[in-house]
Amino acid sequence: MKRNANKLTEKEAQIMQQLWQRGPLFVREMLEEYPEPKPHFNTVSTTVRILEEKGFVGHEAVGGSHRYFALVDASYFRGRSLADVIKSYFNNSYASAVSALVEDEKISVDELREIIDMVERKKEQN
Repeated sequence: MKRNANKLTEKEAQIMQQLWQRGPLFVREMLEEYPEPKPHFNTVSTTVRILEEKGFVGHEAVGGSHRYFALVDASYFRGRSLADVIKSYFNNSYASAVSALVEDEKISVDELREIIDMVERKKEQN
């Protein structure tokens, strides 16, 4: 099965979040962060190696073990993930996505005004 190198599975995203928040970690340290029931050590280790194959994680040898670290910044996925959601669920329309947030009362009028102000300031800078 070919892995999608541009997307993170839920398990992969969980590990990347740990690395972004805490910095370099050993697999045993990653396991400490999981709620009960904790996954098996080998499961986490395999997921980290998959992230390494995808080029998102690197490691350094420390004693007889490996300490893993993120090679990409969280912002790399943030924009990509949002674009995927907009494309998949909102017919590639950012306006439709914002409209859905308004309808579900997930965003306020004041927040919308702030967004409009940011857009206008950005236009003025260009």
